[in-house]
Amino acid sequence: MLNLFARARVNRVTDPIGRWLVGCGIAPDVVTVVGTAGTVAAALWFLPRGQLIIAPWVITVFVLFDLLDGAMARARGRGTPFGAVLDSTCDRLADGALFAGLAWWALGVGQQRLVGLAALICLVAGQIVSYVKARAEAEGLSADGGLVERAERLIIALLGTFLQGIGVPYALAVGLWLLAAASVWTVGQRIVTVYRSSRSAAPAAGTAGGVS
Repeated sequence: MLNLFARARVNRVTDPIGRWLVGCGIAPDVVTVVGTAGTVAAALWFLPRGQLIIAPWVITVFVLFDLLDGAMARARGRGTPFGAVLDSTCDRLADGALFAGLAWWALGVGQQRLVGLAALICLVAGQIVSYVKARAEAEGLSADGGLVERAERLIIALLGTFLQGIGVPYALAVGLWLLAAASVWTVGQRIVTVYRSSRSAAPAAGTAGGVS
């Protein structure tokens, strides 16, 4: 949802940085891998230890690398098919590490089983949201939009983690359960979108076959 409103504004900030990085001879794929490695390492190091204040800040820094690789691709005038697959794969790794780290903390030192359950639901539902879109696009169908996409998942999870870290009661529990419900809802939204897209594509395909 945020992608519809914030992308142009974010691009105005990241595009100059992307051009500068390209001018330095750095490849977008390198930025993608570094950002993902940093996110995974930070999530699985800080979160299970209960370091909930520093973890969101470090993770956010590395997550922002995901904005820069796209800006670099635009600066070069084109992306590559491999870069697109790598970026999508790395996004799934980073998201999985974040929610796995939260579940690890909640089921371990945090001793909050319901929060751990919510984190696991967010992990699975978030992966399915992205998978539905990728699989639909592979079939030539549309699965865009939905209540919560990657940006919303990251913002809610990281903000809830930070607030929990500074002592706001139930901040992470409320954030993750709301996110879990919204993610499951988004899976349903995308399935409906794919169904409608397939219904509209079928008559067009039938018409084309009749003409030929």
